[in-house]
Amino acid sequence: MFAIISDIHSNLAALQVVLEDIRSRGIKEIFCLGDIVGYGPDPKECLDLIIENNIASIMGNHDHAVFYEPTNFNSGAEKASYWSRQALEDEPDAEKRNQRWAFLGRLSVRLQMGNIIMVHASPRRPVTEYIFPDDIYTNSTKITSIFERVDHLCFVGHTHVPGVFLEDPDFYSVDELDYEYTISDQERAIINVGSVGQPRDQDTRSSYVVVTEEKIQFVRLEYPIEETVQKVYANPYLDNFEGDRLKVGR
Repeated sequence: MFAIISDIHSNLAALQVVLEDIRSRGIKEIFCLGDIVGYGPDPKECLDLIIENNIASIMGNHDHAVFYEPTNFNSGAEKASYWSRQALEDEPDAEKRNQRWAFLGRLSVRLQMGNIIMVHASPRRPVTEYIFPDDIYTNSTKITSIFERVDHLCFVGHTHVPGVFLEDPDFYSVDELDYEYTISDQERAIINVGSVGQPRDQDTRSSYVVVTEEKIQFVRLEYPIEETVQKVYANPYLDNFEGDRLKVGR
C-alpha cells in the first residue's frame, strides 16, 4: 500500500493535512508527482516537508520553471515562479538553501515500478502535456497515442482534476467512480490523482490517492483554506487570483 500526492503548489496548510491523513492510515511509502512549488506562498516549507518525509518525487512544470525558466506561463504563474526562486535563493541558512536547490535539481521526469508509471503530465510528454477529460471527445487520437506508452497503470497530475482515463477512450470522474477504482489485469488506465494544494474540479478539498494491489481510493480532505488565501493576499508578488481560486476549487 502506498499514497500518491501531486500539485502541492506551495500550499503548506493543505500539505500538512494530507500528510497527517496518510500517517493516520499507517502508510509509510509516499510518491509525489511534482509541482511542489509554484502559485502559492510557502515554497520553502513545502520543499522541506517533502525532503524531511523522504517522499520520492518527480519534476512538474512549475518545479522546472523555478529551477530553470518559466515557459508558456501566464503572468500570474510566471510572477510566482520568479518570486519562489528568489525566496529559495534568499534563504540565509546555506545548508537549507543548498539542500532545497539540490533536491529540485535531482528530480527525474518519471518513476517506474514494474508495469506502473508515474509522471507529472503524461507518459508522452512527462512534464508539460495536459490530459483533459474533454480529450476523449475532442482528441481521441491523442488519447490513443498516450495509451501506447502505458503498460498497465499510469499515474499523473498536472490538470488538478482527479479521475480515471480508460483506453476506449473514456473518462470517469471521482463522483462517477464513488471515489474508488478497482484495478484489473485486463485493463489499462491513466489515473489523475488530483491536487493537494490547488484543486480545479470545483471541489475545494485537497485530493490524493491510496493504492493497494486491488484498488485505488481517491481521498478528499478539508484544510484551512483561508490560512493560505490570506498568505497569498499578503504577498505583493503573488496574484490575488491564486488565493481566490482556492475558495471555489477552480
